[in-house]
Amino acid sequence: MNATSIIIPTFNEKALLMDCIYSIRLHTQTPYEIIVVDNGSTDGTLDFLIQERVPFVSFHDNKGFPVACNTGMKLAKGSTILLLNNDVLLTPNWLVNMLDCLYHSPDVGIVGPMTNYASGRQKIIEPYTTLEEMTVNYNEQKKGTYTEVQRLIGFCFLFKREVMDRIGLLDERFSPGHFEDDDYCYRARHAGFKLMMAEDTFIFHHGSASFGKKSKQQFKAIVQRSRDLFIEKWGVDPHQFI
Repeated sequence: MNATSIIIPTFNEKALLMDCIYSIRLHTQTPYEIIVVDNGSTDGTLDFLIQERVPFVSFHDNKGFPVACNTGMKLAKGSTILLLNNDVLLTPNWLVNMLDCLYHSPDVGIVGPMTNYASGRQKIIEPYTTLEEMTVNYNEQKKGTYTEVQRLIGFCFLFKREVMDRIGLLDERFSPGHFEDDDYCYRARHAGFKLMMAEDTFIFHHGSASFGKKSKQQFKAIVQRSRDLFIEKWGVDPHQFI
């Protein structure tokens, strides 16, 4: 169907997910479907999804980000697919602007927005003030401003179905997470697709909603393992693309 399939992996954090879905419903004017993939939440997330009639898949335990995304990607009916973290707030015209970027050239494959919390070039330079001010500064005043990059972060990751058809799903060796988005970007670029940063789209990102609950040592170990797997797979350090 000519719509965007919005896939939201989630693990607990019911309040953040509620805000995320509310912001999608409030600020999305183009056709879309939501598919939540629940990684074994125990905080009432499923009750909320049932009450709000949000389509979802639920695992008994936490399968990790790549597995959850792949599950949603297999179910997606849209002509474009969006992987979205549960800890973001969407803004006016966010999807219209990102779709305009995605389709402004036939060789663009993946698009990502600007945000207050990310590693790499998608993080805004100026201090975050308010969502309203950021929306004016980016979504309105920078309309049509795009920059080609080598890497995009998976917190809000929009791509054409053609990309998935050509390069497949996320690589689940990176579970529970980290560098699966780097890997997908690397594969997409090698398949001839461009990655674009939509500078005319700001999205608020709380950041590390699930991984943030792990100890610093656990978090570092997960990140290092995934980075090592990327280097082992491709023979290059993903940090060179930041």
